[in-house]
Amino acid sequence: MRRLAVFLAAALLSTPLWAAHCPADMAKIDQLLKTDPPADPTVLEEVKKLRAEGEALHKSGDHAESVKVLGEALNLLQSSE
Repeated sequence: MRRLAVFLAAALLSTPLWAAHCPADMAKIDQLLKTDPPADPTVLEEVKKLRAEGEALHKSGDHAESVKVLGEALNLLQSSE
C-alpha cells in the first residue's frame, strides 16, 4: 500500500514536468525546421505530422504521449542531418 501511495504521489508531481517539456520540444522542432530543414520531402512531412500530433496531445492533456511523439519528430530531424 505504501508503494502505491508513493507511486501515485510521484506520478502526480511529475505531470507538470511533462507539461513543461512539450512546449520546449515543439520550439526546438520549429527552430530546426527554420534553420536546418530536412532535404527529403517525405521526412519533412513526417516531422510536421508528428509535431502537429504532439501539439494536439499536449493540448488534450496527454503529456507523456506528447513527449514520446515529439521525441520521434526530433529523432527524425536529427537523423536526417
